[in-house]
Amino acid sequence: MAHFMDIHKNMKGLTKDQLLEAHNQDLANEQGTGVHFQKAWGDPTSGWVFCLSEGPNREAIQQVHRRSGHPADEIFEVPVSVE
Repeated sequence: MAHFMDIHKNMKGLTKDQLLEAHNQDLANEQGTGVHFQKAWGDPTSGWVFCLSEGPNREAIQQVHRRSGHPADEIFEVPVSVE
């Protein structure tokens, strides 16, 4: 399964609770898509939100975000990682 980092650019003023709610919407809408959202980060000042997920392709990631009401502005596959 491929890993993806996506960016949402218009979420200025986002609170931690709102980020959690958006992440939970993605988790609820990922059923049956082969997508799993792992983590989300947000910057309320810039309005940028970053989501780490795994799934079959970019289109599947975007499909879940659209169902949740917040399509991503950009989605990048991240084939190399370290911990």
